[in-house]
Amino acid sequence: MTEKLAVRNVSRCEKDCLCLYVCPTGASDTENSVIDPGKCIGCGACAAACPAGAITLVPRVYPPQQKKTAEVDAALRLLAAGKAEQEVLARALPGRLAEALSRANRITAEDLLRESGYMLPQSGNTKALLHALNACREEPDFPKEALDQLLTALPFNE
Repeated sequence: MTEKLAVRNVSRCEKDCLCLYVCPTGASDTENSVIDPGKCIGCGACAAACPAGAITLVPRVYPPQQKKTAEVDAALRLLAAGKAEQEVLARALPGRLAEALSRANRITAEDLLRESGYMLPQSGNTKALLHALNACREEPDFPKEALDQLLTALPFNE
């Protein structure tokens, strides 16, 4: 097993399913859009074959989150909010260019939020979100087992 793991961005997946044919372990499953981390060997064949670029390799173990000053954190969040506003404005425009602008702003906002530590799997924000989801446990389609796995598997370091 390598130090990397393949993950699929479901919003980018176009269900071309080339990943199914090249994965040597059968880890890629397009039925539920999940790549099985227990089967994935991190070879990257699925990522190379994906025409939509929906699969990337990520580290199996993340380093501790880098601390930032309050000013840097506030600036990153302000920039992300601006990109989110621009995404909404672009979505209201017609045409393919507007769609591209909308997606570009979303990606930039996600990167800024990740950099500020909001979306990192090991961050306190992620832990708080997962604990907040416990309130939904009694809903019929709620993935209780997945939530429990995430709460026990993610190494929170804040």
